[in-house]
Amino acid sequence: MPVIGVVASSQREARRYLDAMVKREVAEYLLVPRPLSRIDETLSSVDGLLFTGGSDVDPHLYGQARDPEAGLQLSPRRDRWELALLKASLERDMPVLGICRGMQLLNVAFGGSLIQDLPGHRLEKQNDNRESGYHHVYISPGSKLAAILGSGGFVRVNSLHHQGLREPQKAATLMASVYSLEDGLIEAVESPHHDCVIGVQWHSQLEEEMPKSFGNLFQALIERAEIYTQRKEAGQLQRDLARI
Repeated sequence: MPVIGVVASSQREARRYLDAMVKREVAEYLLVPRPLSRIDETLSSVDGLLFTGGSDVDPHLYGQARDPEAGLQLSPRRDRWELALLKASLERDMPVLGICRGMQLLNVAFGGSLIQDLPGHRLEKQNDNRESGYHHVYISPGSKLAAILGSGGFVRVNSLHHQGLREPQKAATLMASVYSLEDGLIEAVESPHHDCVIGVQWHSQLEEEMPKSFGNLFQALIERAEIYTQRKEAGQLQRDLARI
């Protein structure tokens, strides 16, 4: 059974993402910020990574000054840890799924940038909770994401973000696979140069808010992680045989 590392700042933040893994009867491993010296150790313990939503990515990481009007909530330690973890996982061609902040982090890791504030893309907080907004998106039929979901076309998704990207901010080596119909924001990206590296702007872990087929994102991550496990084990066997 593959192990999925759920990358978040805390158990509380990761709960719904962990629940999605438990529901699919896969081993899950919560990864909170650690010393950078533990990157290799951490990646040797997992077969796929799920980068969750949460705090904003620091604009300094994509060459911009912080906009004082953007209402940024930053976590520099988390940024450093997750960027290092993500870049090391990409070198291994490990399966990666990024959700909301996770997609934005993916774009930054590939050399892109972000729009620091997008008014109107999430509703105001009610007490300690933030209610989801909704909008319609278009999924490109020929994308990896469309193949995972079962079809392309128009669909309604939830919206809980205030940062994002359009074409000028997108990393050159990533492919945009989903666009918002309302304002042209990119709602999903994928790497054509990796086996399974996908980022989505919506929150698939809130499964009651999403079309049922969107749960396929988690299943695809698990299935590709299983293949990664097999490749890893085969590689170790070859190294062992070479030493005999």
